[in-house]
Amino acid sequence: MLVEFHLIQNHAPSNLNRDDTGSPKEAVFGGYKRARISSQCLKRSIRRSEIFQSALEGQVATRSRQIATRLRPVLEALECDEAVIELIAKKATALGSGKESDKGETRQTMFLGDEEVSRLGRQLVALYDADRAAFASLKNEDVEKALKDASLPRSVDIALFGRMTTSAAFEDVSAAMQVAHALSTSKVERQFDYYTAVDDLPSPEDGMGADMIGDVEFNSATYYKYFSLDWTQLLKNLGGDEEAARKTLAAFIQAMALTTPTGKQNSFAAHNPPDGILVEVKEQRVPVSYANAFVEPARPNGEGDLVAVSIGKLAQYAGQLKRSYGLAGQSFWLSTRDVPVVGALSVESLAGLSEAVLQAIPSGRP
Repeated sequence: MLVEFHLIQNHAPSNLNRDDTGSPKEAVFGGYKRARISSQCLKRSIRRSEIFQSALEGQVATRSRQIATRLRPVLEALECDEAVIELIAKKATALGSGKESDKGETRQTMFLGDEEVSRLGRQLVALYDADRAAFASLKNEDVEKALKDASLPRSVDIALFGRMTTSAAFEDVSAAMQVAHALSTSKVERQFDYYTAVDDLPSPEDGMGADMIGDVEFNSATYYKYFSLDWTQLLKNLGGDEEAARKTLAAFIQAMALTTPTGKQNSFAAHNPPDGILVEVKEQRVPVSYANAFVEPARPNGEGDLVAVSIGKLAQYAGQLKRSYGLAGQSFWLSTRDVPVVGALSVESLAGLSEAVLQAIPSGRP
């Protein structure tokens, strides 16, 4: 079973996701330059959002190299003395690379839940107690072999977005959620904000000139966003815990709609929620993006502004694909505009959308 999300979201002038030069990310699509927000940016903004974190408190993971910092409270709770804590923490820094570090960091960034860190601490203490004299000289491959545990992760963000690590101590996790790069529905032109910084208390010698000048690149665009959730994989990643899966989906829907990437927000404050959200629940595990609705860029016209035209193009294309390919399923539509989507049940609120989607997933179904 798949749950797919299609969003139309217009952002005011902004630079939500920058490339290595500080410019807003872009892509060529349909032969035209488009604004782009990377899937990595979208996923991080969702899983680190206050909405997602508070709804799933204690069930989300942390991506970090700071293994010693994360292990310390676990080892202290196990009543290890300071020398043992430092010894075990240093041994843990070799996970994934085989090289210990005096800085308390692994060489790669690891995506671990609190439960996994606690288990890791207990296992390392047990390994230390088994042969204290030999522990310091243990090879990393022997440590990882002893730590290897095939138990499933219970961190919901790992279950959603997956994990890959080179350490044999932690299982790789196949993502249940696929996330597309957000693309503007229209072609886009980059713009520049020229700014100055002026001393509030200038000296008479300095005069009234600026202390510095610079410019920031930005754009404004209406984006199409697409997310595809494999419900079966999410249940598998959560060990069959349907209650946790439903709670995760509800939190994701809220965070997906109300979370905005943080890039340059202090300068632009482009906090604009979606104007259209289409959610489809279907038995067929055939993911379908509607990005091709915008191969020909949307343009404002006498019938509506860019947002309305984009919603109309999405609605028309979705209907065409369903008719052409026999794509069956239940559809739910939330919009600020009076544009219906044929075959979709219109809902009036985000809470109503979340409730309708969860009800469309039969209990006990993979």
